[in-house]
Amino acid sequence: MNPDRKKIGLACAGGGIEGCIYEIGALCALDEVIEGAEAHRLDVYVGVSAGALVASCLANGISAHTMSRAIISRAYDPDLNLSPETLFSPAVGEFARRLAMLPTALASSVLDYLRNPTDLSPLGAIYGLGSVVPVGFFDNGPLEEYLAFGFSAEGRTNDFRKLEPTLRVVAVNVDTAKIITFGDEDTAHVPISKAVQASTALPGLYVPVKIDGEYYIDGVARRTVHASMALKEGADLLLCINPIVPVNTEVEAEQHNGYVRSIVRGGLPRVLSQSFRTIIHSRMRTGFRSYKHDYPDADIILIEPTAEDYESIFSNLFSFSNRHDVCEHAYQTTRHRLREQADFVEEVLYKHGLSLHREALFDDTRTLYGDLPKRPFLRQAGDVFDETHRILDQLEEILDRIQA
Repeated sequence: MNPDRKKIGLACAGGGIEGCIYEIGALCALDEVIEGAEAHRLDVYVGVSAGALVASCLANGISAHTMSRAIISRAYDPDLNLSPETLFSPAVGEFARRLAMLPTALASSVLDYLRNPTDLSPLGAIYGLGSVVPVGFFDNGPLEEYLAFGFSAEGRTNDFRKLEPTLRVVAVNVDTAKIITFGDEDTAHVPISKAVQASTALPGLYVPVKIDGEYYIDGVARRTVHASMALKEGADLLLCINPIVPVNTEVEAEQHNGYVRSIVRGGLPRVLSQSFRTIIHSRMRTGFRSYKHDYPDADIILIEPTAEDYESIFSNLFSFSNRHDVCEHAYQTTRHRLREQADFVEEVLYKHGLSLHREALFDDTRTLYGDLPKRPFLRQAGDVFDETHRILDQLEEILDRIQA
């Protein structure tokens, strides 16, 4: 093995809660098969959206395997266990503020219509009530509190300036549409937890986050992985984890004698998800082609699901009962992809003082969780709803098959 390990970076994309879980499973697989480096002991980290959550934990020395236990509430450190309430707390304050604006907005719309009845239709008048519509259903403030508390433990920090590795968290300014990089010279004073809260504020789902008088939203609104930031920081080898890929249902149809659940059948959320995935992935591919020109001496290893990974789009975003299966699935599919590209990956790793643990990679008996039970013995109240959703999904599939 080459004794001179070069500067290694990690860039984690967005992808919502399921994307976060996918990234953790993929990183667990990488940790087991790359010798000479561990995901929580690298030199440069860049995170956007869900990837910001993962990257900030890794930069603080929290390993991927520790996170894999935390997402199923089985962490050795109970303070790291991630509950649904941390991620999906109703934006009560936002709803109250918008409700308080309703009388004024309604009166204004009615007056505008009465003053200009020929210029403004009733529907147009109603459109003027848009200011009372909440900008997000959930408040990710509890996520900020969760991270702030977790990073306060000994050996960790909530201060970009005190981190040994370089960490960059990406968000977008709502009013200027400009990308902001938390952790650089101008923004290093912002707590890491607050930066992650801003980067994970997916429009429509979470309310924008106010920092220093400005409002910020999810960094994916402008770019997908932001790998260039890690390359600018001097990363010679960059590992990129991207869970956002469009789904191709043709392979699923071939495996089930022509039957497949149409994405359209899943309604607006799944159609929007597929559209979002398609746009984001196309944009990412364009960016990666430019990196080869701008950073010819750097190597990039991209880890992402295949377009045939049908399960990823048909799982319930709000369900935490499937987090065990999603993480295990990401772990196994990443191992499968690495086996397919073993020669290429091994060659790239060697250039940077690392090696591929082939014995671990080709060991088909390995699992992420082993015999660890899927759930704690005490069931959470939300599990009832998760189980109901699973049964309804199965019923829908049966009805679809009958119709087919």
